[in-house]
Amino acid sequence: MKDSSSLEDIVSLCKRRGFIYQGSEVYGGLSGTWDYGPLGVQLKRNIMNLWWKKFVDERDDMYGVDAAILMNQKVWQASGHVDTFTDPLVECSECKGRFRADKLDDPNRCPTCGSESKFGEAKQFNMMFKTSVGPVADEGSVSYLRPETAQGIFTNYKNIVDSFYPDLPFGIAQIGKAFRNEISPRDFVFRSREFEQMEIEYFVHPDTWEQHFEHWLDQCKKFFEEIGLPAERIHELEVPENDRAHYSKRTVDFEFDYPIGREELMGLAYRTDFDLGNIQRASGKSMEYRIKGSNETVLPHVIEPSFGVERAIMAVLVSAYREDEQNGEKRVYLALPEHLAPAKYAVSPLLKNKPELVEKARKVYKDLSKKYPGRVMWDDNGNIGKRYRRQDEIGTPYCVVIDFDSLEDDSVTVRDRDTTEQKRIKITDLTDDLRFGEASI
Repeated sequence: MKDSSSLEDIVSLCKRRGFIYQGSEVYGGLSGTWDYGPLGVQLKRNIMNLWWKKFVDERDDMYGVDAAILMNQKVWQASGHVDTFTDPLVECSECKGRFRADKLDDPNRCPTCGSESKFGEAKQFNMMFKTSVGPVADEGSVSYLRPETAQGIFTNYKNIVDSFYPDLPFGIAQIGKAFRNEISPRDFVFRSREFEQMEIEYFVHPDTWEQHFEHWLDQCKKFFEEIGLPAERIHELEVPENDRAHYSKRTVDFEFDYPIGREELMGLAYRTDFDLGNIQRASGKSMEYRIKGSNETVLPHVIEPSFGVERAIMAVLVSAYREDEQNGEKRVYLALPEHLAPAKYAVSPLLKNKPELVEKARKVYKDLSKKYPGRVMWDDNGNIGKRYRRQDEIGTPYCVVIDFDSLEDDSVTVRDRDTTEQKRIKITDLTDDLRFGEASI
């Protein structure tokens, strides 16, 4: 059995089965943009919903926000993005292709035209998308598509404190779009120009940051386990001082063994009081927090767990990809955790041209859909073997087939995705989690 995948395997499956498409594909595409199809958007939502449930809904020290994408330009000036959010850019003297200097595999050969090229001196290129707000394009109308979601959290810190006065420590969480004008987007959704982030800024007393940093290290590892990432493919990198962002006093990057190599999955950073201090200086408004029951005030320090949605999706797909052989034929399937799979059940009549089977199957489909809204798929296309292969490939854990015996005894055949084992089960047991789990699969 093959339990590893190439990038080509993942890209092909995503396109073929409706997970992820090239953005604007009908017009030739737009580099660095991707559209999520019906299955991809459900997988994406399942991952984001799980993250939100774990880090917001199940905690009493977390507050959610959804900040605007467009922000006052002073936000990006104070944060340093206007001056320092850059990548080194070089240009091929032959084909005029432009590339990130630090990502060239061969600094003497153009990856586009293959010529022995003199790239010249690297220039710093700001990756923010610049735009104008309002009808007049002048310096006062300048804004940017946000390159990260973090600043929307920091600018709402004072609002949360004033509205809720939470105990310290507390966190603010956000899931949302971010945009970076990448010089050379590549490797499928791993590095794109439009992407989604799941970020937390956790505000702590300066004296206690270390214990909270360790807490978040542990929480990140537990989340990886919940989305089905094998521990042996995850690596902790203690980022040395000279490689850390200028605002960070400690950073741990979690790297994952992707088909493209070992690359960053997410980062955990101790940002000190860099961001609140910048806002305080630039806005003239106090960002200090008064400790409840005392006269002590502090400028909180921040622990930041920052997850990229697309990188998580890619890691989940890579981890779930399997190939084996069934009845002498190659089978591809996604061994997705049941709670992440786009569909939990696929319901089929054995024969689509038998009205009595279709009617019974529709009743089962309707009942299951009430119990698991959005997680049940109707599939009567092709013969039953083709349906099984299709559902395997999109990661559906269970296929439910209604046959002629179902009309007599109210039982169905349930097939397990991973083992291909089939068992007979009463329809009433199918809609009962405990009985279903104990009695069959």
